[in-house]
Amino acid sequence: MKIIIAGAGAVGSHLARLLSKDDQDIVVIDESQSKTDMLTDSGSCDVMTINMPPTSITAMKEAGVQHANLFIAVTPDESRNITCCMLAHTLGAQKTVARIDNAEYMQPQYQEIFRRMGIDSLIYPEVLASREILEGLKHSWVRQYWEIHGGALIMMGIKLRETAHILDVPLRELCPPDAPYHIVTIKRDDQTIIPGGNDCLQLGDIAYFITTRKHTSLIRELVGKEDYPDVRSVMVMGGGRISVNIAHQKPDWLKMKIVERSEERCYQLNDLLENDDIVVIHGDGRDTGTLIDEGIKKHQAFAALTPETETNILACLAAKRLGVRKTVALVENMDYVNMAEKLDIGTIINKKVIAASHIHQMMLRADVTTMKSLTIASADVAEFVALEGSAITGKPIRELRFPRGVTLGGLIRDKIGMPINGNTIIQPGDSVVVFAIDGLIKKMDHFFRKAEGGIITKIIDKLT
Repeated sequence: MKIIIAGAGAVGSHLARLLSKDDQDIVVIDESQSKTDMLTDSGSCDVMTINMPPTSITAMKEAGVQHANLFIAVTPDESRNITCCMLAHTLGAQKTVARIDNAEYMQPQYQEIFRRMGIDSLIYPEVLASREILEGLKHSWVRQYWEIHGGALIMMGIKLRETAHILDVPLRELCPPDAPYHIVTIKRDDQTIIPGGNDCLQLGDIAYFITTRKHTSLIRELVGKEDYPDVRSVMVMGGGRISVNIAHQKPDWLKMKIVERSEERCYQLNDLLENDDIVVIHGDGRDTGTLIDEGIKKHQAFAALTPETETNILACLAAKRLGVRKTVALVENMDYVNMAEKLDIGTIINKKVIAASHIHQMMLRADVTTMKSLTIASADVAEFVALEGSAITGKPIRELRFPRGVTLGGLIRDKIGMPINGNTIIQPGDSVVVFAIDGLIKKMDHFFRKAEGGIITKIIDKLT
């Protein structure tokens, strides 16, 4: 697959590294040689680079845009990204994706306008991040929460404390065939484990469960987190776009206080957020005294969403010491993700990973409806649709040979979710949730394709 990425900034570089692991033909266009040199000199990314403006038609032709299966524009400039995609489409690119900064463009009634312009998909990382943060706030005892197929299945990543009732027990005992849940992935220190029946959960693990909505309370009991308070109010440090999107999307029952250093930005926020449940405070959230004065101890959650990763991590540590149970940190530097997890600061949000999940979905040739990368675990989750005549159908799961490091979490049949065990037989039309160690998800593609049908070209665009 030939993929052209316009922009070698944080998102573009992360995508290039991620996609190059799949042995794709990747070309990165950016006028900054220092940025492209960082990609190629590290040795972690096998890509071709072109040091010209991404809007240059000459650069696009040199990159082979007429043969591109996917053109991704992720420069910091929204207008530039839109222009790049329009040009790439006109020059022959099959699919185009543009990163944007305007929430209005994401409204469903405007999607057809962008398709007529030659833009197949829009990505607004801040909107995606705000949705993920809100899901985390709704479930205070969970590190990561994801509703699959409209909530037919639920994925939860949960940190295991001393109160968990499932430590040091083999999974074959914890997850018998009739269990209403499946433990699909374990993050342990720097390891990501797709577990087998002899593996045990240990203190400090982050365990990823697949279950149905009606059994989430059972999972909460098993992990010993019944005493975690539900979040009714959140204090947010930083008044950037993510905070604004959270304010616009939040449920009515959630009260929100934003602490922002810039007085000018505070005035802007007051104009943008006319809501009695949202309070904007001019102050420095890095100052513990300010947090105490603004009543942080009365809030059930704290989110540090400034552009500064180190500041966010330290602020969450301070909030933890002040007794806040649920903390969320925006961690933009990928090098800090594992460190932040080891410091036990709470939920970690990384916009690059979130954006990559959506774009990676478009690369898979089978009928893939959603895809998500687990921020703190080196694993991907994808929802595949089993097609008539595909290899995944007609046999018990135990008879199929999947690559090592892959497991099936659950399936949705006739809108009803259910866990999967070795006796499960996948039927055509089933939506199947696949967990795979980083880089292996694409190897599951052929299991879900028609044996005689060649490449499946249908891709459903759905932001995770």
